[in-house]
Amino acid sequence: MAEELVVEELDQVVVRFSGDSGDGMQLAGNIFSTVSATVGNSISTFPDYPADIRAPQGSLTGVSGFQVHVGAGQVFTPGDLCDVLVAMNAAALKTQLKFAKPNATIIIDTDAFKAKDLEKAEFKTEDPLAELGVDADRVIACPLTQMVKDTLADSGMDAKSILKCRNMFALGLVCWLFSRDLEIAFNFLREKFAKKPGLAEANIKVIQAGYDYGHNTHSSAANVYRIETKTKVPGRYMDITGNKATAYGFIAAAEKAGLKLYLGSYPITPATDVLHELSKHKSLGVTTVQCEDEISGCASAVGASFAGALAITSTSGPGVCLKSEAMNLAVIMELPLVVLDVQRGGPATGLPTKSEQTDLLQVLFGRNGESPMPVLAATSPTDCFDAAYDACKIALEHMTPVVLLTDAYIANGSAAFKLPDLNTYPTINPPYVPEELKGTWTPYMRAENGTRYWAVPGREGFTHILGGLEKDNKTGAISTNPENHDLMTRLRLQKIDNIQVPDLEVLGDADDADLLIVGFGGTYGHLRAAMDELRAAGKKVALAHFKYINPLPKNAAAVLGKYKKVVVAEQNMGQLAAFLRMKVDGFTPYQFNQVKGQPFVVNELVEAFNEILNK
Repeated sequence: MAEELVVEELDQVVVRFSGDSGDGMQLAGNIFSTVSATVGNSISTFPDYPADIRAPQGSLTGVSGFQVHVGAGQVFTPGDLCDVLVAMNAAALKTQLKFAKPNATIIIDTDAFKAKDLEKAEFKTEDPLAELGVDADRVIACPLTQMVKDTLADSGMDAKSILKCRNMFALGLVCWLFSRDLEIAFNFLREKFAKKPGLAEANIKVIQAGYDYGHNTHSSAANVYRIETKTKVPGRYMDITGNKATAYGFIAAAEKAGLKLYLGSYPITPATDVLHELSKHKSLGVTTVQCEDEISGCASAVGASFAGALAITSTSGPGVCLKSEAMNLAVIMELPLVVLDVQRGGPATGLPTKSEQTDLLQVLFGRNGESPMPVLAATSPTDCFDAAYDACKIALEHMTPVVLLTDAYIANGSAAFKLPDLNTYPTINPPYVPEELKGTWTPYMRAENGTRYWAVPGREGFTHILGGLEKDNKTGAISTNPENHDLMTRLRLQKIDNIQVPDLEVLGDADDADLLIVGFGGTYGHLRAAMDELRAAGKKVALAHFKYINPLPKNAAAVLGKYKKVVVAEQNMGQLAAFLRMKVDGFTPYQFNQVKGQPFVVNELVEAFNEILNK
């Protein structure tokens, strides 16, 4: 009599795909997250790339991971530890086991655990499971490579191409474990490989084989699970990365403002995908130029802005260093420009594929002279769309360069994104110089809010020159007058201070919290999850998360001064805490700082915050 299959319903699950950097773990993870998002589950993903350009195959430093958290309700992080770990080789098992729960289900390819594989992974014995203390009953061990070869034996594909399909077998097995609809995965592959239908069908065949293996063997290491969606909000959804959402936000802002979009950029990890995405949309009035270096990328964007376009330049921390002079040119010329900084580990080349929040003080102060510039920080992959839109609106309406901070974690991570209705977004109204000022207008004549009027070249009667030398406030001519320079410096600062940003929102026990957690940018999900866990344990805790950093929300000082204990948690050595101490009199917070190139771990946050509460 056949064993009855048990189907267990879960609220959430975390799956981590890991293997050699050539094993396609990112693609397998992306497909699984897309399948989950399509059926209405909430998702949060974390691609964990190796920093090496191409480490030796099977080596410990060459392991690539992709973690996805799937929930029936809303999830805020990719999860601390995974419930299912896919380890495509011995090195993956050794390096990724630390990310698995003690009772996690582990899927391994026994064909990649031969003697030479164990040697590369620096195992000391012939039994890697026992050496690592893994319970063999929790392991689904299958000759994955051989089964893929058998599945595609009649495909006509060469051996190397067949081996590249191994990730799809693992994906199929995971889809069986969680009762996923394979048709969604099939459609994804047919679209991705539309120009290579034979390759798409080969991958589909392997996914089905992986699913059938789980179904036919009823693998004893795990039951089958189902994750139902608790709350479905009607609308069209897509699984979107932060970088793609950022690109779409820029396009939306340009359309709303009625402007052409220009991106001047130089490829740099982890910001390059924004350049790639925008380059696909020439039909929407987007012009992209891959420049010879970071300096020309920014300088060309300044030129495009002078010519009347919505101008963007994208980079990461090292590129901001190089762009700083051209950014300052936009400051003194008072031209709209958005500088996208997708933060990564530093200093220097540092950790190109890892995530940090270490550029904050650089974008606030890392230029010569008094050069105030608005700074925003996106809080999640989906928020990148709104943050990009907001950054463009501020730049265009206040005639200033704006820095938009994201980071590698939210830029490469993804979430389910409900396609927005652009009609619900606020209008964008650049301060074009009124026609009635023809004949009396000068380049630094200002509107009531202190913003310089914008005269786009080509308008008769508004010919003018801008440049990097200080100009006279009244005539626009070059001026070294001390009083004029002091005045212009104050006017540029006042213009930024006049920008209206939303008030700082306090979540949780806003009225009577014993501890206020403060953060900014991409750490929102982890800090929110830590707050929720503490409140569930009966603690009174609140969260104030900064998206707008310069200027600060008008109520920031009142919020920060309301609570007895405040902890600022950030992935640097205290840059936001230092800025807040500078801006808010008497502010003396606790600090939680990590610079590991990895997202926060919620359990570590909870432990640290409990210590502060107990002091």
